[in-house]
Amino acid sequence: MADVMKKAMRSAALRSRGGIMFSHILVPTDGSDYAMHAAELGIGLARSLGARIYAFHVLAPLATVAYLSDVIQHTEDSHVERAVVRAQHRLAEIEEMANKAGVACHGGYAFDRRPYVAIVGAAKKQHCDLIVMSTHGYATFDRMLLGSETNRVLGCCDIPVLVCH
Repeated sequence: MADVMKKAMRSAALRSRGGIMFSHILVPTDGSDYAMHAAELGIGLARSLGARIYAFHVLAPLATVAYLSDVIQHTEDSHVERAVVRAQHRLAEIEEMANKAGVACHGGYAFDRRPYVAIVGAAKKQHCDLIVMSTHGYATFDRMLLGSETNRVLGCCDIPVLVCH
């Protein structure tokens, strides 16, 4: 972990000498241990650069789990409420980590069937100049078959992405 952080800080320092410096870092989370590890690294990088963090969580709309309708025993409103509470909890964890590190942090969430689209959109909307994300996370079976959200972000994003293992 320390080696990855040192490499990232060295790379950022080199870029800052050339006039490119990261000032607003998007950290997407799904609450997994991998995502929280990436959040720790992103916060450390932000602290060393004097940057701020935008924590972001993508929620699956109910329609993506409609095929489980026999299993789901709650209404759409209940699903939305529970999903929002989970998102807020995950975002609060990152905000707390950032606050302890002395890094400014705010967060948000969005409902989208395609998390990579929401992540790239949030980065652009929030004027983030770096995305720090993990290689793994919670994934549904169809996402595992089709490829990781990280790969998709890398494939369609013009903002630099730091991928954490």
